[in-house]
Amino acid sequence: MAAEISNNITAEIRNEFGKGAARRARRAGLIPAVVYGVGEPQHINLPGHATTLLLRKKGTQAVVILDIDGTETYAQTKAVQVDPIRRVIEHIDFVVVDAAVGKDAIAAAEAAVAAAEEAAVAEVAAEVVAEAEAVVVDAEAAQA
Repeated sequence: MAAEISNNITAEIRNEFGKGAARRARRAGLIPAVVYGVGEPQHINLPGHATTLLLRKKGTQAVVILDIDGTETYAQTKAVQVDPIRRVIEHIDFVVVDAAVGKDAIAAAEAAVAAAEEAAVAEVAAEVVAEAEAVVVDAEAAQA
């Protein structure tokens, strides 16, 4: 089974703006992002690999816990811009959600994933048992 992916992401505040700054960030393995919600939008950079893994595993509408300069912020992805050729994330827009709502959403998503994995394992186990029974019946028919 694969390692569990955390919903926590450490972000750094972005002080440079514009196309050139975004390209420099992407070259450094970061993903530019904006957090909308209370007050002015916060421009941040996210670690590219960890963020990509999180969004692939949890979905593009995931609730994440952003650690921005030591402050924990619950945010849901609103828009994810992906390069159409290279299939890499170019930019993410987040919307701040209430901490209680965020915790509930994370718990519900984890429960849904666990239930889906359990159902998939049960389905595969049933298929294996059915194939084993078919082999036994064929073997008994061959001996008779």
